[in-house]
Amino acid sequence: MFNLESIVRPNVLRMKPYASARDEFKGNANVFLDANENNLGSLAGENYNRYPDPHQHKLKTTIAEIKGVKPSQIFLGNGSDEAIDLLLRAFCTPGIDALLCLPPTYGMYEVSANLNDVRIDTVQLTPEFQIPVGEVVQSIKPETKLLFICSPNNPTGNSINPESIETLLDNFEGIVVVDEAYIDFATAPSWTTRLEDYPNLVVLQTFSKAWGMAGLRLGMAFGSKQLIAILDKIKPPYNVNEATQELVLQALDKTEVLKDMVEEIVQERELLMSALPQLKVVESVYPSDANFILVKVTDATGLYNYLLDKGIVVRNRSSLKGCEGCLRISVGTLEENQELLKAIAEFKI
Repeated sequence: MFNLESIVRPNVLRMKPYASARDEFKGNANVFLDANENNLGSLAGENYNRYPDPHQHKLKTTIAEIKGVKPSQIFLGNGSDEAIDLLLRAFCTPGIDALLCLPPTYGMYEVSANLNDVRIDTVQLTPEFQIPVGEVVQSIKPETKLLFICSPNNPTGNSINPESIETLLDNFEGIVVVDEAYIDFATAPSWTTRLEDYPNLVVLQTFSKAWGMAGLRLGMAFGSKQLIAILDKIKPPYNVNEATQELVLQALDKTEVLKDMVEEIVQERELLMSALPQLKVVESVYPSDANFILVKVTDATGLYNYLLDKGIVVRNRSSLKGCEGCLRISVGTLEENQELLKAIAEFKI
């Protein structure tokens, strides 16, 4: 049976969060002399001389309506990388506890674990990039506090079998983190729809991919009210700046534009997936539910360098176990994709 308090670090349970000036006063006033701000104004524009809402109330209320969750179930951070780091800080005691991840997968799980002195245990995905559930269950130890599952997975692009995730949620007394950075490009429902069923579930999403706001750095974590309160307790006081809050709030009114953009990207993805196998250098094109495609080629490093010379940048993933000989190619515009295909077709093996 999952017990949140039993896996939170004792010092985190005991600590009192920092109380900012905007925490202590939550009303309207004519004169603000409580936060040591520059009351003459800002060189960057109107309102930027004031600290932002530390709890992003307006933003969370709007996101909650779009995502079908409660505002109290949302954590907002400086990219989803902040949520990954805070999960490790909240639940893993340095030098003692461990996280479990499933390579090949997103590299920041390992980076954050190393930074926080948390042991990294791994179970390799199958050749089809699915979870070997029995092996994962056997790898769980008493000190395993977090299990990271990326779905759709980066760098492979495929969605993870939902039955596998459900089995792990049912059999793990720690926290299962499902990273859905690319969920907008997939047809499967988000795991945010299962938050009420699983108190040990955290779902990560981002505004960097489908929403096209990578430069604003805003990530989301969804979980139970009690779990999200732990993340809010240990976050920096003003972790999401005013400009990001304003611009994302404006963008949330454009869900129809988002839908059109996603449809165009998915259409271009399918065209690429049909065209790439026709090229001599391409050995395999893996299924994708993301805005990128993993492609196995006869000479990954040679093709990568050749494309760089042509002014086309892709990611060489061939050094990752399970992705030997593979390039990860983001879906571009129609013109960019045609330029890519033409360049690969002209590559001399």
